[in-house]
Amino acid sequence: MGESMGVGEGMAESRTLTCISCPTGCHIEVRRGASGIEAVEGNRCAKGREFALLEVENPVRYLTTTIRVGDRLLPVRSDKPLPKGLLFDCVKVLRGLRRDPPVKLGQPIVSDILGTGVNIVASRDLT
Repeated sequence: MGESMGVGEGMAESRTLTCISCPTGCHIEVRRGASGIEAVEGNRCAKGREFALLEVENPVRYLTTTIRVGDRLLPVRSDKPLPKGLLFDCVKVLRGLRRDPPVKLGQPIVSDILGTGVNIVASRDLT
């Protein structure tokens, strides 16, 4: 990705991102100054601008991992994106979690993980 967006006194910093909103993969530069975002350049569509602003201001990611169900592993995922800074804390909650079969596709495994409003759900059936 790009460099950090930390801002010192009177210093403008920039970050270059590769947009993943569509197949084009624009290289977008976001410049930030002491008063906030100063420019977003390189996006070819409005989705790219939205992606870049969100990635700089509040990056989010879907979480995918596994939990133990009986003697097997069950793939699970978040039903909405989580704040990127909470991903490792969410994995800690899920680590060591065990369920008994059967589990159905889409079944909530953990509701409202870490008070985020995001549920961790089963990615497949497991009997």
